[in-house]
Amino acid sequence: MIGEKEESIYDVDFVTVNAYMGTDCVKPFIEDCKKYNKGIFILVKTSNPSSGELQDLKLESGEEIYSKVAELVEKWGEELRGKYNYSSIAAVVGATYPEQLEQIRKIAPHTYFLIPGYGAQGGKAEDIALGFDKNGLGGIINASRSLMCAYKSDKWKEQFTEKEYGKATRAEAIRMRNELKESINF
Repeated sequence: MIGEKEESIYDVDFVTVNAYMGTDCVKPFIEDCKKYNKGIFILVKTSNPSSGELQDLKLESGEEIYSKVAELVEKWGEELRGKYNYSSIAAVVGATYPEQLEQIRKIAPHTYFLIPGYGAQGGKAEDIALGFDKNGLGGIINASRSLMCAYKSDKWKEQFTEKEYGKATRAEAIRMRNELKESINF
């Protein structure tokens, strides 16, 4: 994402794309990334419990479908690497599957990860650390439910009321930040 590009018709920076229809369906999104200086998150290994029904299936080569998709995402992003050698063609890789997260980081070292599943879905800070490089780069952590519903959690329900959900959200965000700082080099 280098330099100024022409303005797009949608005022968004990234959209999520499903790659399971193949290159010809992903390519128009990649072209828009180039043209408008935008990015896409491509589903690779999602954090939901049933993701393995399709994503973990083995190909004739013995590799899992998610591994093949990760290889494609890395390839598709080669032309869009920026200052820190990461591409705006990015991947969704869930924290709930740390072994796969670590494997995919090796397959796609120049691919930025959107990492859902931290907090309410069970992903831990030490799991998420596997998705980052040695400099603490390469990922965006998503923890929507843990933050939106912090006032209901065992950690905060005695301290904050429903009306103080904003304060509970802030307290949980700070707690998460501190926990992540201990596990990730940033």
